[in-house]
Amino acid sequence: MIESIGGISQSVIGTGATPGAAAVPAAAGDFSSVLTQVATDAIDTMKRGEAAAIAGIEGKVPAQQAVAAVMEAERTLQAAIAIRDKTVGAFLEISRMQI
Repeated sequence: MIESIGGISQSVIGTGATPGAAAVPAAAGDFSSVLTQVATDAIDTMKRGEAAAIAGIEGKVPAQQAVAAVMEAERTLQAAIAIRDKTVGAFLEISRMQI
């Protein structure tokens, strides 16, 4: 997942003059397209983890490789759940705002 986050940060943040500074994204895209890409990457990681687990059970790949893929899928799932929880929390906070 660290590699995934690094890839996301490069595609979303772009290259800035100072580390940590907000910069214009390298590829102009809106938030929904970035979120769609992140979700697609998460789904692909989950599929790879599942395929590696099945291949590991069948003895087609070494156990270490299967475990690494499953662990990466687990980290991706935990990140997706954390994002979902933050999104729901933000929605509830906005819905409680007085107009």
